[in-house]
Amino acid sequence: MVGSLQDLLLAFVNDAQRNLKDAFDIWAQSLRAQALMTAILTSMFLAWLICPPVRTSASPSQITKSPWVSYALVSTSLFLLSLSGGAWTLLVNRYVPEPYLDEFFHIPQAQVYCEGRYRQWDDKITTPPGLYEVTISYLFSVVYNKITMLTCETSTLRFHNLSVVLVTVAAAAQCRNLIERRQAERVGKVASRNLSLYSFHTAINTALMPVVFFFSGLYYTDPLSTLAVLLSYRHHLQRVGPERPGLLSDVWTVILGVAALFMRQTNVFWVVVYMGGLEAVYTLRSVKPGAQEFLTTLHDPPLSNSGPDDWFFCLLTIAVIALCNPVKVLRQIWPHLTILGLFAGFVAWNEGVVLGDKSNHIATIHLAQMLYIWPFFAFFSLPLFAPSVLGFITRPLQTIHSLILRPNALFTIPWALLTALLSAAVVRYNTIIHPFTLADNRHYMFYIFRYTILRSPLIRLLLVIPYTVARWLVWGSLSTTTPSTTQPSGPKPRTAPAQPKAAPESDGQLTLLDSPSSVSDTTPTTSTAILWLLTTALSLVTAPLVEPRYFILPWVFYRLLVPSWSFASVGIGKRIDLRLVLETTWFVGVNAVTMYLFLFRPYVWKDSEGNVLDSGRLQRFMW
Repeated sequence: MVGSLQDLLLAFVNDAQRNLKDAFDIWAQSLRAQALMTAILTSMFLAWLICPPVRTSASPSQITKSPWVSYALVSTSLFLLSLSGGAWTLLVNRYVPEPYLDEFFHIPQAQVYCEGRYRQWDDKITTPPGLYEVTISYLFSVVYNKITMLTCETSTLRFHNLSVVLVTVAAAAQCRNLIERRQAERVGKVASRNLSLYSFHTAINTALMPVVFFFSGLYYTDPLSTLAVLLSYRHHLQRVGPERPGLLSDVWTVILGVAALFMRQTNVFWVVVYMGGLEAVYTLRSVKPGAQEFLTTLHDPPLSNSGPDDWFFCLLTIAVIALCNPVKVLRQIWPHLTILGLFAGFVAWNEGVVLGDKSNHIATIHLAQMLYIWPFFAFFSLPLFAPSVLGFITRPLQTIHSLILRPNALFTIPWALLTALLSAAVVRYNTIIHPFTLADNRHYMFYIFRYTILRSPLIRLLLVIPYTVARWLVWGSLSTTTPSTTQPSGPKPRTAPAQPKAAPESDGQLTLLDSPSSVSDTTPTTSTAILWLLTTALSLVTAPLVEPRYFILPWVFYRLLVPSWSFASVGIGKRIDLRLVLETTWFVGVNAVTMYLFLFRPYVWKDSEGNVLDSGRLQRFMW
């Protein structure tokens, strides 16, 4: 028995070594001068957008050594990411040359558009045509096409998403940088224009997140949809800055929002509810309190100092102040209402939200989605839980005591018990098993459901415990800051709103955690957390099918809001967040496993009698 197990393990290791060697040889042979030059130029261009190596406080020609070091670090990281993504896409093209799974619909539709037949549509496709329109314009722009000689073959279309993921890094870095600047302005700190190293590393990890990175090698809508929403979010963060947005900014809000909807219909929740809600709160924050200051001053403390009562008063003050100042609110959010009106018009014209195959995508109330999301987040955020785990190991009694008394939403024991009871009710009365989940064993979700939720009603109910623990850990990563960090709990009565100091000029350097101007450890506000939770719920509970791809945008916005953490108290990690290094390592490991299974562990479908199905085509494991 032991010998046969050892032989099996040895055979697996030898087979894995052989497969990996073949894959490496294929990738190494592809590294021609043109491919390397393209990767270098792309990385240098994106690095210049993220972290230009020039001082804005001096003449444009004045370049210092330190900004060039930062620029070199950013461009090198992007170059390595480009090589990694290129290798992944190349290997997919080598081992899976034909369209696979949803590509069977997407690639032929893109090729139809390539031929100029824009009125022809596959009614099995449920998402709008944004992916194909952007791809065609990308492939056939006159200059680019002459340089690259690209066509609409399967291999070429897949490389499109690699470029999208690289641009996503730039967009995510700028979004995180703007989040930090807006947080600094809100609490009256100096808002540096420099990009923090935490912002850039967060952006890199966003691109490496296994579900995002996996689909960078396939022709799926998810990478481009994520980028479109991030570009809209970046514009929103610019609108809520010190300068009042003008008409041109309003028009751009509508354009970017509609572009996001062209990628996926559920993006309406993020560009209307989340971003529109944040802009409404931004407007209400500037409203002067009335003579009776109770309920006329926005109650919006940082999440680190927020309890269940703060959530209630936050929502109450938002409602009261908005009802008292409707014109101001409408002036700020009318572009988002315009997007909502256009979307409503589309739904009326289309007689539903879904394009094409409506029968298998009927909207329903699926509250269990808001249970599944926490283990998903917890799995991909394991390195971010280091402070919570470390605190429990080193100070178990103090940690338990803080859980009982700490006024933080979703942390207190009574609140945890209440949410656990609600979770049990959802499991009992609203667990929905979509036929696609049970019918397709190519997706990991099939096996997760098979070995957990479908095992027995008792196991399904006991899963409430990991749901609750995962939710606690995720919320802890959003609301926990470095112990030495102290944050104001919000505007106080009879105190004017904090006025941000003038932002120092950029010198092109990456800001480290120990810099006096660093604000990376500032937690999001209560209103931001509520809006994120509400938008996540709206985007998920209407979907009967459970798919990891549906969780991408909720995870991306959550990840952009997570504050930094310094291990300075134990003498290490004073300048960088070591959790991000662990997160990068974790993502690389998960990506390696999932890519290996997809490429080198195919199988053939057979029925219960051993008959080969699907004409003997190889099937592969994927998210």
